[in-house]
Amino acid sequence: MAHTPPARIGKVVGASLVGTTIEWYDFFLYGSAAALVFNKLFFPNEDELTGTLLAFLTYAVGFVARPLGGLVFGHYGDRLGRKRLLVISLLMMGGATFLIGLLPTYATLGVAAPLLLTLLRLVQGFALGGEWGGAVLLVSEHGDPRNRGFWASWPQAGAPGGNLIATGVLALLAAVQPDDAFLAWGWRVAFLLSGVLVLIGLWIRITVTESPVFQEALARQEPAPAAPILGVLRHHWRDVLVAMGARMAENVSYYIITAFVLVYGTTTAGLPKGTVLNAVLIGSAIHFVTIPLWGALSDRLGRRPVYLLGAVGVGLWAFAFFPLIDTRNFALITVAVTVGLVLHGAMYGPQAAFFSELFATRMRYSGVSIGYQLASIAAGGVAPLIAVALLDAYGSSVPVSVYVVVAAVLTVVAVVASRETRDRDLSAIEPASGAARAAVITKEA
Repeated sequence: MAHTPPARIGKVVGASLVGTTIEWYDFFLYGSAAALVFNKLFFPNEDELTGTLLAFLTYAVGFVARPLGGLVFGHYGDRLGRKRLLVISLLMMGGATFLIGLLPTYATLGVAAPLLLTLLRLVQGFALGGEWGGAVLLVSEHGDPRNRGFWASWPQAGAPGGNLIATGVLALLAAVQPDDAFLAWGWRVAFLLSGVLVLIGLWIRITVTESPVFQEALARQEPAPAAPILGVLRHHWRDVLVAMGARMAENVSYYIITAFVLVYGTTTAGLPKGTVLNAVLIGSAIHFVTIPLWGALSDRLGRRPVYLLGAVGVGLWAFAFFPLIDTRNFALITVAVTVGLVLHGAMYGPQAAFFSELFATRMRYSGVSIGYQLASIAAGGVAPLIAVALLDAYGSSVPVSVYVVVAAVLTVVAVVASRETRDRDLSAIEPASGAARAAVITKEA
């Protein structure tokens, strides 16, 4: 495969990073608002902790919709290309977030308010389910394979980038407004801002070119399966399981560190919400910087050793994380969040290249999307919910730490069972071994 010129790969990376940052901003904004606002405005008849549980249930609904989005966007992305599907996902996500900012509360609409909130959360999840696969593939399928881990990690940095902006906007609004004004209308500003960000991201994303690996597959007249997901499940089912297992520690730890910490810090530890938001803000900034560094390291050492370092690290750190929060010392709280996120980055940085290197070109969008998004239901989607339930049932953070360790063990098993993918040629990965490939593709096309 020909190497993409540095200027062009920089433009592709920039477009993917901006787009994923905006979409993650929208998605994470909801998680922060669920912990701080939605429990009061959309579930006001419940006690505080129960209202938070109900708010996180609507939060989890977005994760349930993500595999469906991955399936639909993956199907058309494998048949039509990566670029146009990314434009659609950005418009869907931004539109849903903007409408949440206009949504009347329970006091105005009654039960219809949380129902509409849930519906818009479903649209968010569906859009994000299609976003991730296309964004990382557009970068992974450009550029020099020797630096694939580094370049492909930049769209991953969109997650902390989006969280950084979302948390920063909420922290700023909370700092300049009294609590009653923030609850009355201030939180809406962060959601309405999405409309402006989407216009910027759309302009940038439209200017990039289609993936050269995908274009080469079309030029070779390499047919796509009629249903790419069936080809994935038939020929790449082991790779899907590897991707799902690899995501458990990464996804669970991230939402414990960035979403559940807002609940734990403001309720159990009795901290002001601004203190916890600022700690997450600082941690996310450092996380953003370190993710590409972990991706670059995976180009030198391999995907598996770097990924395993992160999985083992977050499992061990889970037992230091909550005691540091309990100190109520801002510096130590910031250390707890930052170290956790840096260790998370050791998994998240190599992840895009690692997953892309598992699947054949005309099944790759479907493969990475399904493996990535199915894990989101069992991992990140329910992580804050399970953590709140464990805290409520046991009155201690220890069961939550054990929960993170269990997720870490599952990830270690999955990554150890996989093969090293660093040196694979994306244009040469076969959907099936041996002579079966030609017959399978001909039959499915």
